[in-house]
Amino acid sequence: MKRLMTTGRTAWAVSVLLGLLVCCAGCGGDAEAPLTPAEAQAIAREAYVYGFPMVMNLKTMTNYVLDEDAPDYKGPFNQIVCEARLFTPEDKTIVTPNSDTPYCMFWMDLRAEPQVLTVPEMEPERFYHFQLIDLYTHNYGYVGTLTTGNGAGRYLLTGPDWAGETPDGITAVLQSETDFVFNVTRTQLFGPDDLDTVAAIQADYDLQPLSTFLGTEAPPAVSEPAFPAWVEGVQFDERFYGYLDFMMTLLETPGEGEQDLWTRLGRLGIGPDGTYDYAALSPDIQAALKAGCTEGFGDMEAFIKANSGDPLVSGKIFGTRAFLTDIAGTDFGLDSPALLRSVAAHMGLYGNTGTEAIYPTFLADADGQPLNAAATRYTLTFPAGQLPPVNAFWSLTMYDAQTQLFIDNSLDRYLLNSSMMEQFELEADGALVLHIGQAPPDGKGEGNWLPAPAGPFYMVMRLYGPKAEALSGDWRPAQVVAHKTS
Repeated sequence: MKRLMTTGRTAWAVSVLLGLLVCCAGCGGDAEAPLTPAEAQAIAREAYVYGFPMVMNLKTMTNYVLDEDAPDYKGPFNQIVCEARLFTPEDKTIVTPNSDTPYCMFWMDLRAEPQVLTVPEMEPERFYHFQLIDLYTHNYGYVGTLTTGNGAGRYLLTGPDWAGETPDGITAVLQSETDFVFNVTRTQLFGPDDLDTVAAIQADYDLQPLSTFLGTEAPPAVSEPAFPAWVEGVQFDERFYGYLDFMMTLLETPGEGEQDLWTRLGRLGIGPDGTYDYAALSPDIQAALKAGCTEGFGDMEAFIKANSGDPLVSGKIFGTRAFLTDIAGTDFGLDSPALLRSVAAHMGLYGNTGTEAIYPTFLADADGQPLNAAATRYTLTFPAGQLPPVNAFWSLTMYDAQTQLFIDNSLDRYLLNSSMMEQFELEADGALVLHIGQAPPDGKGEGNWLPAPAGPFYMVMRLYGPKAEALSGDWRPAQVVAHKTS
């Protein structure tokens, strides 16, 4: 029997309280200076960038768990929900979704007790994983092909305060720094005829409370928080701050390096006590929050624009807290990973850590012009022997630039991938040329055609199990070449 060590939030809270008492003892009792509109705007800007991923998490939680009438409702907390189908344009909750791997998606509430995840043995050639995501949107752990292998196993999933004994029969323990955890399970589909096999695999995935696994009495139930009703659009205006305030009640204590930020947010009334009241703020402070929201979103868009030329940027904006904190400073000169998390949530919520998958993204053509198929068709060429370097598989997926969702088309085709090699027509020299546009290429079949909308679009290439040369940047994806149609 092993014992899992944890710092625990109780110990943290005591240390912070002592620190505050020492601070107050030496501060002479001076009252905090009044908050000026300029200060409020700066704090609001910082709060927006910090909190955007958490608020987007609440949207997903609402649509998948809390609102039983939502079109994307999946089931209650702590219940695996799988679908042996591929996403279509009708799936609108998650932007930039994939259609390579049928999903299992579910939320877990680990406050009362841990959950035990059981996975079956998988065929050696099939990629799969369970991606574990905390409320910050850190990818804090994986179970699957590239981390734990394709053998059967049982994994104990715990919240931040659990410090119990690791039971016999548990393969590994994965501990989250938040009590609420989202999971995305991806199981590779080899083609439409493989759906029944994927459904059978999904049926063997299992999740049960630790007490059930042990055959012991369950701990007392924990009451559900008073989740606010989700209203689409709140993530983009001043209402955002009320939702952030609620999400901080679920966090309860700041993460590593966030104490000063939480103190600043407290000056706006935003914090874990849930007492934020926008209506009680003065008109000039309300205006400052509105401006700060706009500025925060502008910071996200500026980062995206500045890094749009780096097709491998996705490998730098998804990952653990430690990874993002490190790369925020070393690669981008940032003091915290907050901007990386917010950009990731905006561009591709729940993207994978780079070692699991990277997402070279095509926003512009080889001449730097935004992709727009209204009067242009495009090609993407892989010379012979130079397909994307992967240990699992690769794909290229099309998205409408306005909705960030799939595009209706006559073939119901939203991507091209490496499992389609038999349908692709190669050039005489062995090169693979993919054709992107509203219609298939003249004089050729539809096998190499990726349908595009009559307007702006972007494409995401997914490399599952990217090889070292893809992660290091030694391999660079080909550029999209434009061909005017009129």
